Amino acid sequence: MAKIAYILLCHKDPDAIIRQAERLTAAGDYMAIHFDASASAADYERIRTALAGNAAVTFARRRVKCGWGEWSLVQATLNTLEVACTAYPRATHFYMLSGDCMAIKTAEYTHSYLDGNDADFIESFDYFESDWIKTGMKEERLIYRHFFNERAQSRLFYGAMALQRRFGLARRIPDDLQMRIGSQWWCLRRATVARVLEFAQTRKDVLRFFSTTWIPDETFFQTVVPHVTPHDEIRSRPLTFLMFTDYGMPLTFYNDHYDMLLSQDFLFARKISPEAQDLKRRLGLLYSATGMEFRISDEGPGLFRFLTGRGRVGRRFAPRFWEKESTLGRERELMIIICKKWHVAKRVLDRMRQVTNIPAVEYLFNEEDTPLPDLGGIQATLEKRSRHRRALMRMLFDYYGTDRLIVCIDPGNTDLLRDFASDRSVTRMLEIECNFTEDYLIGHAMRVGLAGPHTSREALERLLPTIRNDITFESDALRDSGFENFARMRENGDDAENAQALAGFLSIPPERALEITGADTLFAD
Repeated sequence: MAKIAYILLCHKDPDAIIRQAERLTAAGDYMAIHFDASASAADYERIRTALAGNAAVTFARRRVKCGWGEWSLVQATLNTLEVACTAYPRATHFYMLSGDCMAIKTAEYTHSYLDGNDADFIESFDYFESDWIKTGMKEERLIYRHFFNERAQSRLFYGAMALQRRFGLARRIPDDLQMRIGSQWWCLRRATVARVLEFAQTRKDVLRFFSTTWIPDETFFQTVVPHVTPHDEIRSRPLTFLMFTDYGMPLTFYNDHYDMLLSQDFLFARKISPEAQDLKRRLGLLYSATGMEFRISDEGPGLFRFLTGRGRVGRRFAPRFWEKESTLGRERELMIIICKKWHVAKRVLDRMRQVTNIPAVEYLFNEEDTPLPDLGGIQATLEKRSRHRRALMRMLFDYYGTDRLIVCIDPGNTDLLRDFASDRSVTRMLEIECNFTEDYLIGHAMRVGLAGPHTSREALERLLPTIRNDITFESDALRDSGFENFARMRENGDDAENAQALAGFLSIPPERALEITGADTLFAD
């Protein structure tokens, strides 16, 4: 009979991880957990303590700081697989899960399904001939070396790729491998996992190649498994049910999706909303149930396409995304930097990225050319971004795979600030108060079109007091709004005071905040 070792990669929500481990191992299966090394040490200790008495749970010996799209995710998986193989010699299958996955079939059904299908389940399509990648980079993921994270360091990422393209530094793909691609959610038999781990030990050249490709979790196992396993023993499909919206984001499942999920020809589903408490409760009870029958109809993808298609022609059966999903999420934390001097805010934001590694976006509601991922067009113009502000922000949280996000907003956008402050998510604001010299105000007037290179000195002298008063008015309006979780850094303040404000804003120790505020050129024009 099949016995499964679940490989769980996670970085948050310790209570949910503990429940998931207890639920899946109670049916006689195993679990090996990799908890992101950059996540909370207290959360990790809490998980280890709670599961210390469970012999069916083990942990990766070497934890890795994981970044979306980076080799670190593959390395974390390999580390966890090694531990699971050693700890659980009776495990017949190894199944990849995330903290957002839940079983949509019973353990009884799952074991029977795997017993009746002696194969590896992993999406594996030809990298160049298939249309698995719908938009964005394709060949560039492989032939160029990627040392920076596209989401956290987009300018360095694209700059490094442009330099390699300019100087003809494209590299060859390993000759003996047929590059393949697919979903990172797979279920592999023990013999296959042993061959993959042996391959990883002996083919260091291949590991070096994949370690600088972009999004290798969609290519490494998908390429190596067909290389070490006969093709007729591979089913090129995952056993985890997931769908994508028109914006390229994973579809999130809620309380009213229970019956639909159970009727899909899959064993697990991703992603379950953190707010879908009733769905999580019902699915939590499901895995240990016995004697249940499942009527497989697989109507989920077709029904989703039908309903969204009706919406496009104006016949809607439910609210649109930006109407229904009108909250960022109760568990999420939006941190807003408010500053009239955009270059100062960007400088502070860059320092925050370096110190905290929290995803951050610059003035997305003020600058048309702010670097943003392709979100299906909703990010295309400032007008669209503002109109669908909460939808845009929710999609950015999903894109970066985070519960914490920093953005910059001009103090003149008080309507945006009030809207985000009224959301159920936690909203923190940090105003950066700067000094404004006459030269800066003149430059500002020219940037916003109030003055030009030929504007007379007399006209500027009449205009400058108005601009200065307008900036003062915006700052006063912020203070009068009574926002919760509001902090302020001042150009005239000392480093310790500014570090204290920043520490509260980012929820970091003051000494780490001082690494940000202590830069000599922070407020330079």
